Amino acid sequence: MRSLTPIEARVLGTLMEKARTVPDSYPLSLNAVVAGCNQKSSRDPVMAVSDPEAQEALDELKRLSLAIESGGSRVARWEHNVPRALGIPDQSAALIGLLLLRGPQTAGELRINTERWHRFADISSVEAFLVELEERAEAKGGPLVVRLPRAPGAREQRWAHLLCGPVAMAMAPEAAPLAAPGAGPDLRQRVEQLEDEVAALRAALQSLQEQLGLSRLGQAQ
Repeated sequence: MRSLTPIEARVLGTLMEKARTVPDSYPLSLNAVVAGCNQKSSRDPVMAVSDPEAQEALDELKRLSLAIESGGSRVARWEHNVPRALGIPDQSAALIGLLLLRGPQTAGELRINTERWHRFADISSVEAFLVELEERAEAKGGPLVVRLPRAPGAREQRWAHLLCGPVAMAMAPEAAPLAAPGAGPDLRQRVEQLEDEVAALRAALQSLQEQLGLSRLGQAQ
């Protein structure tokens, strides 16, 4: 399967989300798909998908067997076909859907955000399904997710989907190297300014102590 475009990924993620969160109005009409794609909440990044763009994406997803068009009504309705098309269980599909809509997340974040999609028992169960997706055999199409380098100060690694192709490792910033003494004039100027301010504060404190007749702040001579 070819890599999806960002709009195709957003449309697919929207179909997957609404199947779980608003089953009474599912499958979705084109208008509902567009509204879901352009939500301001639970979306990263926020997008502005037009009707023609959404329709083109739906047609392409149908060609890739990732979406199905339902007949029998005046308005065409659409549903996703991810578990069958990719050969993955519903639990894994829920994780993929969240990554499509919200971008890279930790296993803990995924467990919380999938609450309305699938209730995982604990973080370990989320990680188990992520590892399965990461180690998916090439004969089945290869990995569907990748773990990103741990961000500075973070306890957990984030995960990203691969349906849009390889992920730039820059999505998880690495620890910035410590600045060398000659790192740059701006840094040196700021350090010197801070040192001057500290020296001025010390001098002012010493002067105040002398005026109050104190040899040490809080103690009389």
